[in-house]
Amino acid sequence: MQTSVADEFFYCHRKENPVSTPTDENRSLLTVVAYMRAAEGKTEELRAALEALIEPTTGEQGYVNYDLHQGVEDPRFFTFYENWVSGEHLDAHLAAPHLVDFVGKMPDLLDENGLTVNRVRRIA
Repeated sequence: MQTSVADEFFYCHRKENPVSTPTDENRSLLTVVAYMRAAEGKTEELRAALEALIEPTTGEQGYVNYDLHQGVEDPRFFTFYENWVSGEHLDAHLAAPHLVDFVGKMPDLLDENGLTVNRVRRIA
C-alpha cells in the first residue's frame, strides 16, 4: 500500500505533536457518545436543532466538551462526543430546558432508530 505525502506529513506531525483529548489529563471524566440519524428530508433541520444545543451547553456546570460531528458517507448521521465531570452533571444537562425542548422535537427529526446514548469511561 502506498502512502501519500499528506499521510507521511500527518504521521510525522502527529508523532512529534500528539493531539490531546480531555481524558488524557483526567481519566475519571464521563464520556458520552450519542448518535442519531435524521429522518428522510430532515437533515438540515436536525443539524440546525443540534447546533442550537451547543451554545447553552457550554455554559453548564460540569461541561468539558460537547463536539458535534456529521457523517461523511451518510450526511444524515450525527454524533456528539461529550465529556462531563460527573454523571450528575450529565443528568443536569439532560434536564436542561434546551435539551428537554430538543427531546420533544426528536420524533419528527430522527429516523426510526431514534437516539442512542452510550456513557463510557476511558480505560486506555
